[in-house]
Amino acid sequence: MSDQDRDNPRREFLRKSLTLIPVVTLAGTGLGSSVLQAAPESAPAPAAAKPAATGAGDYQPSFFTAEEWAFINAAVAQLIPSDAQGPGALEAGVPEYIDRQMNTPYAAGALWYMQGPFNADAAPEMGWQSKLVPKDIYRLGIAATDQWVKGLSGKTFAEQDSATRDDLLKQLEAGKPRFDAVPAKIFFNLLLQNTKEGFFCDPIHGGNKGMVGWTMIGFPGARADFMDWVERNEQYPFPAVSIRGERA
Repeated sequence: MSDQDRDNPRREFLRKSLTLIPVVTLAGTGLGSSVLQAAPESAPAPAAAKPAATGAGDYQPSFFTAEEWAFINAAVAQLIPSDAQGPGALEAGVPEYIDRQMNTPYAAGALWYMQGPFNADAAPEMGWQSKLVPKDIYRLGIAATDQWVKGLSGKTFAEQDSATRDDLLKQLEAGKPRFDAVPAKIFFNLLLQNTKEGFFCDPIHGGNKGMVGWTMIGFPGARADFMDWVERNEQYPFPAVSIRGERA
């Protein structure tokens, strides 16, 4: 890896992000691929969206509504934008990853102890600390955010320009807006966490298309072994490989 790569703040942020994804997430564990197709029991959801042409390709969301889908695409594009260093969240398929995760036991909290008590100030190793599960946080958080933003400008989050979106996300991160349904900071943290997961997951989960996330940080992927290179003290020369054997 070159000194230039090490000095690039975007790469460094994404590289460090790999160590910050909690163990309670689905795609970061071996359990992800085995439960990906299992649909949790849940209350009927609004009709799914037909996506706009926002970089999500031909993928048809099965959980998010049209309005929610527009928010997800706009938000992740701000969190990991495309730039001179490489593709961003939209090109990597992060919206698809998040939508697919909403149809797994992870999104329904089925993998966690959910009986309480819940302590928002507990250490991360204590596990999930909210009575709301991820799919509820998204549904309530997106609605609350759009309502808040409409009150400020008359437009939804997705209809704002890039600079305004950045400012709104910073306010969500700081917990500035007070939502009745879900704390703004919890919503933002989940969105950011899932965005990073979608950028770095194996493509089998819907994100990291073309292994663009792995390529950006120099991660070789799911190769069988690296024994021939362990003691060489050389940059690994081969492209990333996915679980399915796809090559970057």
